[in-house]
Amino acid sequence: MKPPCAVFVVVCAFSVIAAAVSSSAATQPDRQVAITIDDLPAGSANSMSAATISQMTSKLLGTLRDQKVPVVGFVNERKLYKFGEVDERIKALKMWLDYGFELGNHTFTHMSLNQAGLKAWEDDVVQGESVTRLLLAEHNMKLRYFRHPYLDTGRDLETRRDAEAFLVARGYRIAPVTLDAWDWMYGEVYEDATRRGDTALQQELVRSYLSYSDQVFAYSEQLSKQVLGYEPKQILLLHANQLEADHIGELIELMRKRGYRFITLGDALSDQAYGLPDTFVGEEGAGWLDHWAITQGKPPQGAPVFPQWVIERSKAVHKPQP
Repeated sequence: MKPPCAVFVVVCAFSVIAAAVSSSAATQPDRQVAITIDDLPAGSANSMSAATISQMTSKLLGTLRDQKVPVVGFVNERKLYKFGEVDERIKALKMWLDYGFELGNHTFTHMSLNQAGLKAWEDDVVQGESVTRLLLAEHNMKLRYFRHPYLDTGRDLETRRDAEAFLVARGYRIAPVTLDAWDWMYGEVYEDATRRGDTALQQELVRSYLSYSDQVFAYSEQLSKQVLGYEPKQILLLHANQLEADHIGELIELMRKRGYRFITLGDALSDQAYGLPDTFVGEEGAGWLDHWAITQGKPPQGAPVFPQWVIERSKAVHKPQP
């Protein structure tokens, strides 16, 4: 039996530890985020086989399901139509619903509203509904979310408002973006490195991607406070690629360490921020934190610089081979 003084010391030690844990929990920020994933069935669908797309999709969705993270995936239906693979590609898309996730429309051809005429863009939106609506109906679900390709919402306010009215009339709600670490560019280089068996480059890309994402989250959280006075329910943009299939678990862990809880897109859109005045227009798309800052006449500054070496690697991937 321990002496009374020893027992007292042990009890005090446990009390101090418990207080420290309690204090840590109290100071941990309560952040919320909805994850959205674009370019289904796969960002590089043109260069992937249907079998590879299915394997990638199963791995990605398995992690998300195991981590209990709700997701909406946004579809470019043109990517379904590869000769001899249509049925298998549609099955890969259907997998999202079978795993308990939701699908939205990202236009048929990933068409930019800023580059196309309004009528052509509207036609592309409608054409992008065909298969997705049928798959959702099989699960007693409706098509209700739309994501602008390139985040291009219109080069002038009249076009933007006309496009928004068109989407509302078709039953859509636009899915904004407040967090974006350009995983699509990392993903292109990662997939090229994977094909070439360059594991060292793959590891370097993953380290850089997670580090840059952490910087983007920190910047966006601070910008939120500057523009809105608080951190809203954020909406993260990711892409359907092998990088996310292999490493989204590490990204989820990173976000949890920052205090994030994962919520549905519908829950995120209930935040009052998404009803704020927004008159942003421009040649290039931007996230909604930028929308609100520019609408207030306070263009944001100090965003993290995307690693130049990744940009150069991406250019090399797209360089025509002699």
